[in-house]
Order: sequence, then structure tokens, then C-alpha cells
Amino acid sequence: MTSRGARMIALFALVATVAACGLPRSGPNKREIFQGSVQKQGDAFVISVNDRVTRATSIVPAVGFSDAFRNAGLIGSDTIRPGDTLGLTIYENVDDGLLAGQGMNAAVLEQVQVDGAGFIFIPYAGRVRAAGNTPDRLRQIITEKLDAQTPDPQVVVRRLAGNGAAVSVVGAVSGQGIYPIERPNRTLATMLATAGGVAIAPEIARITVIRGAQRGEIWFQDLYDHPQLDIALRDGDKILVEADTRAFTALGATGAQSRVRFETTTLSAIEAIAQVGGLSTNLADPTGVFVLRNEPEEIANLVLGREDLVGAQRFAYVLDLTEPNGMFLARDFAIRDGDTVYVTEAPFVQWQKTLSAITGTAASANSVASLGGN
Repeated sequence: MTSRGARMIALFALVATVAACGLPRSGPNKREIFQGSVQKQGDAFVISVNDRVTRATSIVPAVGFSDAFRNAGLIGSDTIRPGDTLGLTIYENVDDGLLAGQGMNAAVLEQVQVDGAGFIFIPYAGRVRAAGNTPDRLRQIITEKLDAQTPDPQVVVRRLAGNGAAVSVVGAVSGQGIYPIERPNRTLATMLATAGGVAIAPEIARITVIRGAQRGEIWFQDLYDHPQLDIALRDGDKILVEADTRAFTALGATGAQSRVRFETTTLSAIEAIAQVGGLSTNLADPTGVFVLRNEPEEIANLVLGREDLVGAQRFAYVLDLTEPNGMFLARDFAIRDGDTVYVTEAPFVQWQKTLSAITGTAASANSVASLGGN
């Protein structure tokens, strides 16, 4: 055997030894992920993304109000409720009336509180039910009760601001607090304006309305893009405004490896990659961009064209950005809350690491040899 052949054998042996040591890397390569597929006796379905898969997986959890919220009519802004405050002025057609002071023909009753049962007390008229009536109807009732005691009484009833019908607004708004439902702010959008508007980016603002045991959610942007989704409010509603908590995890040969919040209400695979700085030009394999998720059985059966799968299934969707329509598929493929976006390293990267390890080892050996010769 020649010395050249011996050197080649030694080189290959060194390469094999270095490779067997397990060089550092960011995660599994594309071949190893495919080895974990159901077809290879693994427990995950590895699916290449195409137009059909994109359509089947485009279903995202619905965010919106139920019919019970949408069909509720506007509260009558003039209807009196328990807790409201009223102002009354009673004119009497005599110099010395029942209610008016000496030399006066009008009695002014300010800040008359409607009690929890919905009643108010008026001298000489007694306990009068106010709740459920409009100011004009209450005026007629009080007039009828006083008419038998003083000639031709004239009654003016004013509904002042009160807490008879109010909602609480909390979270990411400029002014948290309890606000009465009045004529200008009887809907969700106008009540948010009363509270000073949202104090976070509109693109990530999520609004929750709690009404007793019912709960409804909507994106702030949808509320203004689709006015028909603006619901009427009810006494006791709780409005919570908070930032979107959805996130995905980016790993592998990307610009950053971290847990990343959604910046928009919908997010595509290409946008998710862009959010973390894109693919690493020195490391990434554009044919091996994976989206890992647990797919509910309805979507899993739809993607695979089956009907026998039960329960959530592990899926690894693979995007090949080098295909003619690969970028379009990545643009259309929807990322969901909890997804993992993993970009594999290009095959030559491991060779580079192997050669670097070999040359580094050889250089160290030469240094040791030179020190020994001295």
C-alpha cells in the first residue's frame, strides 16, 4: 500500500470518528424527521404542503359573538332603572302649595335615588314605582297621584346620570372603570370610545364581553371593519380588553430561536419566518421548513382523506421553498397558536463542521508534535 493510500484511509477513518462523536447542531435533520413518520413506524404524520393541504388546514378557531349577543336589541336610553338618579320639579297652581315653600309655586327635588326595588318616594304621592318607566310616563303617574291633593299640578321629571344600567371596562384601555349606559354609548364600540379607546396596538387587541354565564370574544379590528358585529350592551356586562396571547415557537436555522407572539390576527408560515429574521443564509435548508402541531381529529381526517382517526394527531407539515410555488404555499399556509416552526440545516453544514473539527484536530496535533520535537 502506498503512503498516499494510507493517508486517504487515515483521513476517512478520522472523518468517520469525528462524525460518530456527534457534532453540535440545532436539531434533527430532514431525514431524521421523516424517519419518525407513521410510514416509518413512527407516531407523526409527515405531510408535504400543497394547495389541498393549505385549504384543509386554513380552519382557525372562531372568534366572535353568539346569536344571543348579536340579537340583543339596544337598551332604551330613557328607561329608568334601579340605581338611577332623578331630578323632579313640581309646579302647583296655588300660592301656598303642598310641596312648594312659602311664596313659591314650585318644589325642586334633586338627586332622588331609585331604590333597589325600583321605587322612589314623593311627599303626598307616596311610594311610586319608577323602574321600567320612561321619564314621561313617570311624570304622568306622579301627576295623577298629586292631582287629588293640589289643583292642576305640573310635573317635570329628568333622568340624571346614574348607575342603574352600567358596565365595567377593564384591561388595556385608557380609562378603566364603571360606565353608565347612556344614549351615546349603548354599543360595545361606543362604550370603548367612552373608556378612552384601547391602549395597545389595534392589530393585537382582543375584546371579551362577559354577560352572566355567557362569554363572547372579538378582535378589535373586526369590530370596526364589520360594523354589524357591534353588539348592544346590557346592565352588568363586563368588558375585558387584552393583548393577543397566541404564540408560536421558532427553532432551527432561523434568525432567532424563541417563543414569538402573533403580531396580527392571522399569521402565515412566510410571515412567521419573517418575524424571526428569516432563514439563516449560512445554515438553513429551504427544502426542509417544518410546521409541527397536534391536529384535531376533524382536520386530521380531512387532510389525510380518512374517517378513522380519533383524537388529536401529531402532524409535521413540510414546506419546500425551492419549489416553483413554494413561496406561495408558505404565504397561504396558516400558523396556529402553539405551533412549532422548525427549519432544518442544509446537509453541507455538517460536512463543514466535520472538516472544521478535523482541521482543528490536525492543527492541534501538529502543535503538540512541534512542542515534543523541541
